Amino acid sequence: MATGSRVAWVVGGGSGIGAGAALALAASGHTVIVSGRRDAELRDVAAAGDRSAGGRIIALPVDVAAADGPGALAAAHEQIAAEHGPVTALVYSAGTNTPQRYWADTSPADFARVLDVNLTGAMRAIHTVLPGMRAGGNGLVILVSSWAAWRFAPTAGAAYSTSKTGLGVLTETLNVQERDHGIRATHLCPGEVRTEILKTRPVVPTDAEQALMLSPDDIGDVVRYLAALPARVCVNELVITPTSNTSYSAAHAAAQPATEPAPSPANRK
Repeated sequence: MATGSRVAWVVGGGSGIGAGAALALAASGHTVIVSGRRDAELRDVAAAGDRSAGGRIIALPVDVAAADGPGALAAAHEQIAAEHGPVTALVYSAGTNTPQRYWADTSPADFARVLDVNLTGAMRAIHTVLPGMRAGGNGLVILVSSWAAWRFAPTAGAAYSTSKTGLGVLTETLNVQERDHGIRATHLCPGEVRTEILKTRPVVPTDAEQALMLSPDDIGDVVRYLAALPARVCVNELVITPTSNTSYSAAHAAAQPATEPAPSPANRK
């Protein structure tokens, strides 16, 4: 590997935001490794990268919930480092949710599964790349979080909101503890994006509603921007939403004064 090569590892890169980020980083000249559980989708992203100008995309299946062994993050990172050199940018975009989002219908197993993918998996990924970033004196970590981590979102569910809020804390600890090694992290909080996770909602948005949302390519452009900034620049947190932001719509509706009841016949003048 040539000195100064930019190696980006996009975890959760087989579809949605991760795929958008991978394609954007490849177009800007990075060597990109996309990881996730579904090999066919990863290969589709890699093929799309081959058809675009810029860097290249390599598919590497991984299970973020696996603590160790073949297919785990640590084993995947060893392969990346051996074949491409140290990771200079980590984008953690793996995420899931459950349709059972209320205390009346969720379970500890649902909660644990969402936290393991969204939060503990992120910690595992960060833990694997830090030694190489420290040795190189440079590294960027982008944790793809959610509006639900920046503002309370009642319908996101306890597990999802807890896990995504936790990513903000991981970001802060990195920026506090690893800054002297040239490592910086961004807590990226998108509003609604047209991705597969919408299918986990109790009520799936209509095509018309999804057309107003952000696209994965929109977030990919943001990731590319963050990766292009000088190493002296740390964007601690970035919030991006569609103009039609339904969270604002709901908040606006809730803030309106209640309609006064019509006066009773006895009180009419």
